[in-house]
Amino acid sequence: MLEFNNWIFVLFLNFIILFFILNAILFKPLLQIFKEREDSVKGDLDAAKDMREKSEEGIARLNRELAESRGKAKEIFEALKAEGLSKQKEMLSATEAEAFATLEKARAEIKSDAEKARQSLRADVDKFSDEIVRKLVNV
Repeated sequence: MLEFNNWIFVLFLNFIILFFILNAILFKPLLQIFKEREDSVKGDLDAAKDMREKSEEGIARLNRELAESRGKAKEIFEALKAEGLSKQKEMLSATEAEAFATLEKARAEIKSDAEKARQSLRADVDKFSDEIVRKLVNV
């Protein structure tokens, strides 16, 4: 059989006292440090998750704004293009009208000059015919 003597109680009492001392000095501070570290890591992970969500929201917002800006730029470009085409047509029609007026003026001048030349030639024809008749009569 197993004998229980006084040393077992002393050892048991020594174990209990040592357990409470080590618990107060070593185990509780270590558990507290582990808890703080776990909380710190969890807080950092939550902060990183929040930052990632914010960055994704920012990227989405920037993409939306970029799409809106591109749309506005396209509208402005189309408006300027249409305005340029209308100005081009306007200038072309003004130039055509000016060219037509110049052409009509030139035609009128040519017609006037041609009429003057005909009258001059008629006068010359009369003069030449008189001269030819005189030369023929003198012959």
